[in-house]
Amino acid sequence: MIDHYWPYVVIIIAGWMATDVWRTLGVIAGNRLKEGSEALYWVRAVATALVMALTAKLIVFPNGALAASPLWLRLAAAAIGFIAFLLAGQRIIVGVTVALALLALGLVWL
Repeated sequence: MIDHYWPYVVIIIAGWMATDVWRTLGVIAGNRLKEGSEALYWVRAVATALVMALTAKLIVFPNGALAASPLWLRLAAAAIGFIAFLLAGQRIIVGVTVALALLALGLVWL
């Protein structure tokens, strides 16, 4: 029985080791940065750009069940979710909840 799960155990351990090293190095390096340093601004900008690129990819080129939804619905849900995020005082949970609710309603309605 254990032989059946052995590949999954290897994948989990290898995945953990590959990401945990970089997380640990990030924490060590991050603790040495000053709050207003140019390096920290660069790191924040890169992280924000990566998140936005992934979000745009998921909206424009979706996979799975999201691919069945029309592009206009995905774009409208993202835009209205962003507006809700701004109107709620930049609360992420509000923007995400509104966008997901609109997308779900649109999928049920269509």
